[in-house]
Amino acid sequence: MDYQALANNIQRFRKTKMLTQDQLAEQLGVSSQAVSKWENGASCPDIALLPELAKIFEVSIDEIFSQPNFEVVSYQEEGKRKDIDEMFFRVRILSSDGDKVNVNLPMALLRVMPPEAMGINISGVDLSDSIDFKMIMDLAEKGAMGKLVEIESADGDHIQVFVD
Repeated sequence: MDYQALANNIQRFRKTKMLTQDQLAEQLGVSSQAVSKWENGASCPDIALLPELAKIFEVSIDEIFSQPNFEVVSYQEEGKRKDIDEMFFRVRILSSDGDKVNVNLPMALLRVMPPEAMGINISGVDLSDSIDFKMIMDLAEKGAMGKLVEIESADGDHIQVFVD
C-alpha cells in the first residue's frame, strides 16, 4: 500500500473541497491532529471512516487510495488555473537498487530556492544539473500541469517530475 499516495490524496481532496483540517475533523468526529497525521503520512484513517471520507470528498474509496494519473501534461486556461502558491513540485525516484524517494515541495518554495540548493542526488547524478527548475516554474505559471519530465538512466534509475 502506498501510504504517501493516501496522505497526498486526503490533503488534495480536502483542499479541493476548500475545507480546513479542523472542518474535516469536525465532520468526521476526529481531532484535527488526526487529520494532520493522515496528511503527513504518520498514520491512516480508521477503515470505518473511509465511506464518510469518500462521501465528503465526493470520490470513490478507490480514488482515496489511488495514485493520481499524471501521464499527460495538460494546460489550464488562464482563468481556470490554480494559484501557483497552491501547487506542488513533485519528484519520484525509483532507483535500480529498489529505493523509492518522493519529494513534494510547494511551488512557492521552488520559486525562491536556488536550483543548486535542491540537492536531489541519485547514483551520483545531481538532478539540479539535469532539470531546469526555472523552466518548470515558467511552464507551471503558464498553466502546465502533470508529468513534465521523465528520465530513465542506463543504470535503471527512473525519475519523474510532476507539477500539480
